[in-house]
Amino acid sequence: MSQQAETEDIKKKILSTGIRVGTQVKTKFMKPFITKASPEGLYMIDLDISLERIKTAAKFINRIGVDKVIVCSGREYANMPIEKFCELTGASAKLGRFMPGTLTNPSLPYYIEPKLLLISDPQVDDQAITEATNAGIPVIGVANTDNITSKVDLVIPANNRGRKALATVYWLLAREILIEKGDLKEDESMKYEIDDFETKISDEALD
Repeated sequence: MSQQAETEDIKKKILSTGIRVGTQVKTKFMKPFITKASPEGLYMIDLDISLERIKTAAKFINRIGVDKVIVCSGREYANMPIEKFCELTGASAKLGRFMPGTLTNPSLPYYIEPKLLLISDPQVDDQAITEATNAGIPVIGVANTDNITSKVDLVIPANNRGRKALATVYWLLAREILIEKGDLKEDESMKYEIDDFETKISDEALD
């Protein structure tokens, strides 16, 4: 299968996941990534740019070394996608509340020195971004149409609120990293599908 056909194939697979559905707000930072507004008034993200940025992020991550990457998120829906992503790639996860001083205070027991930070939402993960900026650590961030991304070095434009959408972003990124490293062929299936990356809502949560 040609790379063009492969890309079209992937696009078909992910169109229904909501990955390109933004919010009713757009910031000046996210304007270049938006194609149009839906009839419901939601801004739509350009999927081609998202896929292109995921490829760029994968190259960047592999150049730095995925074992030196910390993936953090304070958003619950990102937990399962990040866990699966780390399992497949060898990155490390930092989930839940980001403790102040994690990247900037060497005297703390939980201090870490990653070479790259990957975050799921610039708004939720602002503490992590601020510390990474102060410590000179580059940040790759998944950002929605309403996010402010002034401190994010590489923006991956995508819906970062939906469970399915978040699963899709991390699935695509893991796949691209493995392909880039030569551990997976373009037309080969990964160990997990997008559904496996998705945070499941328990029955208790629905009550």
